Amino acid sequence: MKVVLFCGGAGMRLRGYSEDVPKPMVTIGTRPVLWHVMKYYAHFGHKDFILCLGYKADVIKNYFLNYEESVSNDFVFSQGGRRLDFMQRDIDDWKITFVDTGMKSTIADRLRLVEPHLNGEETFLANYSDGLTDFYLPQLVDEFSRGKNYAAFLSVQPRSSSLDTVQIDGDGTVRAIKCMKDANIWINGGYFVLRQEIFRYIKPGEELVYEPFQRMIAEGRVWSHPYSGFWQCMDTFRDKQLLDELEAAGTAPWRVWKNGHAAPRVVA
Repeated sequence: MKVVLFCGGAGMRLRGYSEDVPKPMVTIGTRPVLWHVMKYYAHFGHKDFILCLGYKADVIKNYFLNYEESVSNDFVFSQGGRRLDFMQRDIDDWKITFVDTGMKSTIADRLRLVEPHLNGEETFLANYSDGLTDFYLPQLVDEFSRGKNYAAFLSVQPRSSSLDTVQIDGDGTVRAIKCMKDANIWINGGYFVLRQEIFRYIKPGEELVYEPFQRMIAEGRVWSHPYSGFWQCMDTFRDKQLLDELEAAGTAPWRVWKNGHAAPRVVA
């Protein structure tokens, strides 16, 4: 299946770090977060990517045009550097379509603008370019294929947040204050599986999970898999720090291609 990745945002909450590069190119270790997302999909056999570009699109294009295999792969150096024999490669079997979908387009508009590149794809995958997980992707795809929904996604629980949830009565009396990650709140974690029918529900200028999804929800066509395992987005400096720490410690759960395994199948 083809994988649509939304890479056009400016990453305002990472301003100060991502001013020189688009948010998907902010690094975790030695590679951009976008690369980590793509490696995840490639591990499960999905290697045909469509990148919806916008802010600083040239940075993403140039990264792949000048891709350096030696950064993340072992190799043998000989003949004074005239010959490099790589023991493994990252992207030789990837196909990447780069599509400029505008600086200020909504997610739904970006998806609508790449529709021509999805001809013949009855079902396809889509995702934000800044969220990482160890979820066993084939489970989501299999469950979706056996249903009649037009859209599915992961529901996840925030792992790290400085925000607290507050439970109050009508008169303002506080009944409870909880850290968000302990409040049993579920959020949209991305990792969408979509059918072609979704394009019937999208109108220009709309946000994907609001107006189009609301129309499909009204018809009972949207489904979500709740996953309480590892999921982490990179919205803030603190999020980046957490991901960098996991990467540096060699315990990054999302590196399913390196760990030799993925999270086990979970019964919802």
